[in-house]
Amino acid sequence: MNVLLSLKLNRVEITIRDAQKTVDQWINDVGVRYFNELTNMVILTEEVGEMARIISRTYGEQSFKESDKKGNLSDEMADVLFVLICLANQTGVDLTDAFKKNIEKKTNRDSERHKNNTKLK
Repeated sequence: MNVLLSLKLNRVEITIRDAQKTVDQWINDVGVRYFNELTNMVILTEEVGEMARIISRTYGEQSFKESDKKGNLSDEMADVLFVLICLANQTGVDLTDAFKKNIEKKTNRDSERHKNNTKLK
């Protein structure tokens, strides 16, 4: 494993920006190249489906099939994050900046809406 990559992964915290750089480095060192955007979108959908399967069986009403029992929710969430970061890198999205803007948008739009929602009380 690359020393820089190993150091980043062993830190207590990793920023979103660090994660984007780490994924890019991993793709270039281990993965050879990014899959195209359409392929990664399909992979992201598959990974979200695997995460949904675990959640529906753990917290929902469906029971586990024998093949589902080996599922690991944290690993599936990390797979979703990895592919999402791949797509961000490929399309030039700075997820740190995008996340900050998104939280600001939600705060401005929803600052009173959720507090006033009787369904949430």
